[in-house]
Amino acid sequence: MIAGTPVELSIVLPVYNEGEAVEPVLRGLATGVQTPHELVVVYDFDGDTTVPVIERLAAELPGLRGLRNDLGRGVLNAMRAGIAGTTAPYVLISMADGSDEPHIVDAMVALARDGADVVAASRYMRGGRQIGGPRLKRLMSRTAGLSLHWFGGVATHDPTNNFKLYARRFLDSVTIESKAGFELALELTVKATLARRRVAEVPTTWHDRTVGKSNFKLRQWLPHYLRWYVMALRSRIRRRVQSSA
Repeated sequence: MIAGTPVELSIVLPVYNEGEAVEPVLRGLATGVQTPHELVVVYDFDGDTTVPVIERLAAELPGLRGLRNDLGRGVLNAMRAGIAGTTAPYVLISMADGSDEPHIVDAMVALARDGADVVAASRYMRGGRQIGGPRLKRLMSRTAGLSLHWFGGVATHDPTNNFKLYARRFLDSVTIESKAGFELALELTVKATLARRRVAEVPTTWHDRTVGKSNFKLRQWLPHYLRWYVMALRSRIRRRVQSSA
């Protein structure tokens, strides 16, 4: 990014003790995204092993900065802090484990410029795929995503993927209610659908992390996901009943 260029996109990466493993992810985003952007790495505590890496790379990678999450520990609050601590017209949530593809970000921005309020990187649309990860988690994610698309009227095939871009105009119009983990992406996608905001998607290949341990807690977070899943299906049924009355 050229110094002095207005930032159009804030890329928010929640981290937890990623250490040196985060460096190739940050470098990949810095070189792979052409949209004028900032890289905002959100950590929970000053002793996080990611912090020294951010400080070392900040002088080399324009727009890279750390942001301490003071809303309460955990990935959900880190994402919320990242959204609140940035002002760019578009916000991209991406993971710091290298599972997401930087080269599709510019295409996501293009869709947002064209009017989309939520742009999903989709593993389950034509051209997308998922490599690795626990089999049960893959099955549940795919089933939930495709059923919400076909029966819940959600425009993306992959509403649960957190690799999503949001227009600030949409974020400013909603109140985040999520309580746990990664349910934020599903909440915002469902709320955009219910508000008849435009939801778009681009295909992506998701790679399971090869370094470190995933913080995904399926059993603990599943009830929170089900809330938004049921809400979307009920709304679609209600609309169909009203239209046929």
